[in-house]
Amino acid sequence: MTQFRARPPAIPTVLIDDDVVRVTRWDFEPGADTGHHVHGLGYVVVPMTDCRFLIEDQEGSRRVDMAAGAAYRRDAGVEHNVVNAGADPMAFIEIEYKR
Repeated sequence: MTQFRARPPAIPTVLIDDDVVRVTRWDFEPGADTGHHVHGLGYVVVPMTDCRFLIEDQEGSRRVDMAAGAAYRRDAGVEHNVVNAGADPMAFIEIEYKR
């Protein structure tokens, strides 16, 4: 059975995956999302473009705008879906640390 997907998927490209870190570039067309997921590792996100995020989690949904080159960090265990709520493509680098 095929699962219905209302939004196009964001495209992950793993750039580095070694004993220390996994670095993934995420590319989103407008309206694309990551799909609901749980982070098993702590991570840092660095937007490559200006990003207009829609974050969907157990508390509801909220919009967050971030400029290219800004950064934020989260601990392991974060559960959410990330959506491009803007009219333009967006991209960010996610750095998951394994140690």
